[in-house]
Amino acid sequence: MRILFVLLALFVAMPCACAFAAMPPLLPMEDFFRNPNSAGFSISPDGTRLAFMRPWEHRMNIYVRDIATGDEKRITSATERDIAGYFWKGNDKIVYAQDVGGDENFHVYITDIKGSGHRDLTPFDKVRAGIVDDLEDDPIHMLIDMNHRNPEIFDVYRCNIETGELELVGDNPGNITGWMTDHDGKLRVAFTTDGVNTSFLYRTTENDSFRTLITTNFKETFSPIIFAYDNKLMYVASNLSSDKAVIYTFDPEANTTLDFVFGHDEVDVGSLLHSKKRKVITGVTYTTDKRHYKFFDSDREELQKSIDEFFPGLEAVVSDMDDDERRVIVRTYSDRTRGAYYLFDRKDNSISKLADLSTWIKPEQMSPMTPITYTARDGLTIHGYITLPTGIDSHDLPLVVIPHGGPSARDGWGFDSEAQFLANRGIAVLQVNFRGSTGYGRAFWEAGFKQWGRKMQDDVTDGVLWAVEQGIADKSRLAIYGGSYGGYAALAGATFTPDLYACAVSYVGPSNIFTLLESIPPYWKPFIEMEHEMIGDPSADKALLEAVSPVFHAENIRIPLLVAQGANDVRVNKAESDQIVEAVRKAGKDVVYMVKDNEGHGFHNEENRFDFYRALEEFFRKHLGSR
Repeated sequence: MRILFVLLALFVAMPCACAFAAMPPLLPMEDFFRNPNSAGFSISPDGTRLAFMRPWEHRMNIYVRDIATGDEKRITSATERDIAGYFWKGNDKIVYAQDVGGDENFHVYITDIKGSGHRDLTPFDKVRAGIVDDLEDDPIHMLIDMNHRNPEIFDVYRCNIETGELELVGDNPGNITGWMTDHDGKLRVAFTTDGVNTSFLYRTTENDSFRTLITTNFKETFSPIIFAYDNKLMYVASNLSSDKAVIYTFDPEANTTLDFVFGHDEVDVGSLLHSKKRKVITGVTYTTDKRHYKFFDSDREELQKSIDEFFPGLEAVVSDMDDDERRVIVRTYSDRTRGAYYLFDRKDNSISKLADLSTWIKPEQMSPMTPITYTARDGLTIHGYITLPTGIDSHDLPLVVIPHGGPSARDGWGFDSEAQFLANRGIAVLQVNFRGSTGYGRAFWEAGFKQWGRKMQDDVTDGVLWAVEQGIADKSRLAIYGGSYGGYAALAGATFTPDLYACAVSYVGPSNIFTLLESIPPYWKPFIEMEHEMIGDPSADKALLEAVSPVFHAENIRIPLLVAQGANDVRVNKAESDQIVEAVRKAGKDVVYMVKDNEGHGFHNEENRFDFYRALEEFFRKHLGSR
């Protein structure tokens, strides 16, 4: 299990905190949302080549570079859709994923490093495929999962990458929602659900039957992270005896939790660092306001120390290593730059830059992102971040609050293209981890159950009022904007607090919870009872869901509204946006409505991003008086 798909996170976190005395120039919108110079670097197992993503024909494609000679070659030719992610299969092949028009039915492809022999290993219509294990020690096989036999469930297949032959090795009886292998690539763990209870299944060898070890309610966490390198013990994240998830060792044969490894009083911990070469667990990462480390291994601690010395004032993250753990790819970032990729040679203690992600972004022209806390109306502490425009007085500013999607997710510290774009326009940006966000423990997450449009929305509202009380925001120039659940929150803000905001923007956001729950992808159906507990049951909670679905209260929307939607969205169906647009227009109000026919849950093609943010900029300029 080396490294799975190198996914593109083009507009999230990245280095430098420089003072700027005057307001920076108005920068082109495209600078914030264009594709990076290069991104997603990964090193071949033997440490001789690099793979990375770079724009070609305005789409992110895969390139391979020989480290010794510097020679580069583009090995994919995507023109309709970005390559979604990739990984090395041995030293001479690349496996990558791609969907069509945002439909999220990802296919798994393979090519050699010369860019020849491209093949679709999962050539089936309306089927979603993924990687279970790349089987790095097996040169001709890997394990994939896909919902070919039944669209609601995923079976596991051993795929021969030379012939394309698929052998069923994990037959899903109908209730398995996930699979896990050991370090030898053996399928040893499965996870099942009965709708609200999750079971952890285990077998000693692949010749044995799975047996249930632990069953928990979905609100509880008992999550295997990785096998120990003896393939006997496991490391698990659990909150069964605490509010926050902490890490333990676990003996699956005895079905017994053993030693406490690490926990944190403020946040969940569930991520481990490890060394395959030395076969040890080396540390953990966790996020409070920013990313932090706890090392258990002197070698890994020394590596981080060496890297950090090269980048004072920046965050530096190890993103990949070769099998010898000599050559290390490092990604730097901060709140004011997307940063760069570097190649660090541990033997020579030398470092060389591979690429800046966005050479046109100047850190001194960007704005700092500052962690904040405030108290919600019921006394709950809410964490978040505020980005204030550089070079102007931070009082009585127009403000946009951006609730995150999910909602079982959280915002973090780093470079945020939307926040920087709006700050460059003279707008303060508030991002809050309202109740129901993950990472802050079970109680905080559960506090958001059945609180769409209610206490979750109150937390967002209270954050905006906090910014007004602090003198940061001008109460007459407030806006709410978000995507996915954040789009719902924007519609809820316009509907249920219509006098608070000057305008609202919903980006792929649901408006009718009944139709949202009815139109989920088939492979989410095993989780529908959980969704009913978290959001509401359309039958038992009919009155609640009617009360908090903006589409039924569209007459309350009195402020200007912008709605954007992908026609192929499988998570938030286009009908969600159609409904609210029709209802608001029926109430006599105008709506700016943008639909992209070749997009799904969010706009990934560069030209579509440009269209959306151009419209967003004009919308806020008109209704907030932004720069």
